[in-house]
Amino acid sequence: MTDRPTEPRSDTGARDRDALLWQGLGQSGDRPAGRRRKKGADDGSRETPMVPRATFQSYYGRPVLKAPVWKDDIAYYFFLGGLSAGSSLLGAGADLTSRPGLRRGTRVAALASLGVGAFYLVKDLGRPERFLNMLRVVKPTSPMSVGTWVLTAYGPAVGLAAASELLPQQLRRSVLGRLIDSLARPAGLSAAALAPAVASYTAVLLSQTAVPAWHDSHEELPFIFTGSAAASAGGLGMIIAPAAEAGPARALALYGAAVELAASRRLEHRLGVESEHFHTGRAGRELRLAATLTAVGAAGTLVLGRRGRVAGCVAGAALVAGGFFERLGLLHAGAASAVDPRATVQPQRARIEAGRPARS
Repeated sequence: MTDRPTEPRSDTGARDRDALLWQGLGQSGDRPAGRRRKKGADDGSRETPMVPRATFQSYYGRPVLKAPVWKDDIAYYFFLGGLSAGSSLLGAGADLTSRPGLRRGTRVAALASLGVGAFYLVKDLGRPERFLNMLRVVKPTSPMSVGTWVLTAYGPAVGLAAASELLPQQLRRSVLGRLIDSLARPAGLSAAALAPAVASYTAVLLSQTAVPAWHDSHEELPFIFTGSAAASAGGLGMIIAPAAEAGPARALALYGAAVELAASRRLEHRLGVESEHFHTGRAGRELRLAATLTAVGAAGTLVLGRRGRVAGCVAGAALVAGGFFERLGLLHAGAASAVDPRATVQPQRARIEAGRPARS
């Protein structure tokens, strides 16, 4: 058997491909595009890119991330949980400073808010046993696990404090009635100690997700949530308490409104492309309404809060409504950013170009 002669290999195909490549890039002559000097460049080492910078597009225009499955029910829970936490703080302070009207109203409001909020939480979970299943483990690194245990300790304390206010008069003389009355103050103080965690753990939960608008807002979300909770609870205290006893509620409302407005403004101006979702669409309308209501409520509290019950009720209602729309707006802004590929990719590119590691 003889070896079959081989023919010399032609590089015509390679030259044709190179020529087509240069032609597609709009270059002329024999010199590759990468060696052309930029106009006005004073350094021969500076080169133009071989291809234009790509504009990011995902496959078929599909989102990079899956949008959150949460419905508005979870925003209702966020709002009501913060309202309950702020009311517990006010109730404990009213108890220590002998303000029975404010104490009774805020204790009952804390229990009612928590009860309705728990309903929306279970509705979002789908089945009540899912909440109970989370109690099978303790995971300090998980905001959801920590929040579940905080709620488990917070609920009975709020219930016991409110029970002393709701006891019928004839039961107060019984052994059970006297026992509940004796435990009401320690329970109220325990609920107040847990209230900051109840108001803020949901902000940590959001910031630990991959949703761009929430993930990159980790610096401001705890302040927004706790400030909004304080403003809403202060507004509710102004509604349910006599004007003579509502001084702590007015102070808490003003403090919370200032923190919420300052943190929200910083959030909307600090971020890059993610901030668009706080200004546009349904989320933008809700957040602008929240800021307006909170500012009007704070101004009314400062100027008219001491002048009568009606003025206090109007200002308080504006603060409560502002807190409600704040949670809705934040939820919808996150959902909108998740389906926008730019909000996922561009911040990562910016961090890489700046030499900063991407957050995990």
